[in-house]
Amino acid sequence: MTPIYALCDFELLTKYNISFSQYIQKITSYNIVYIQYRDKQNNTQLQKQNLLTLKSLTNIPIIINDNLDLLDIANGIHMGQEDLIRLKSNLNIENNLLFFKFLKRKYPKKIFGLSTHNELEILEANKLDLDYIGLGAYRDTSTKTDIKNILGSKISYLAKISNHPVGAIGGVKIMDTIDNISYNVIGSDLLK
Repeated sequence: MTPIYALCDFELLTKYNISFSQYIQKITSYNIVYIQYRDKQNNTQLQKQNLLTLKSLTNIPIIINDNLDLLDIANGIHMGQEDLIRLKSNLNIENNLLFFKFLKRKYPKKIFGLSTHNELEILEANKLDLDYIGLGAYRDTSTKTDIKNILGSKISYLAKISNHPVGAIGGVKIMDTIDNISYNVIGSDLLK
């Protein structure tokens, strides 16, 4: 079975009435390489408390979704393309290469990931000091309504051109086996 990059989405945990402790219990039977804590609802202080709670329950590296303010306590950060633009702007850095060099210098032991959706974004990511890329969307998903491009079987070809390990994102199921993919990025399928 393909290793799993688990998405711990605060909104989904709330929807299904699942605590962090219950979440960790649910995922322990799988080969989890990373947990991404995603929280678009709470302020940074509450996100920090939740992240510390989650970290206290597991030794699996925890990646924060797009919040540089939490990088000091998380094991890494994952950014979408829009997040990358916003974060670079906040730091007054225009160049992607310089932005990731700055992050790697400031946080040398942290994990850095970036979402990609097409060949051009992968080729750009190949130049960056990243630990992995997310690639998708693999298929349509009920948890994200703004998906513009479904890759389907093209994902294997695109993953092959990446210099970094690739996590398949978007509608991926636990049992999916996709050529050239390092991790299945799973959210709601882990909660069933």
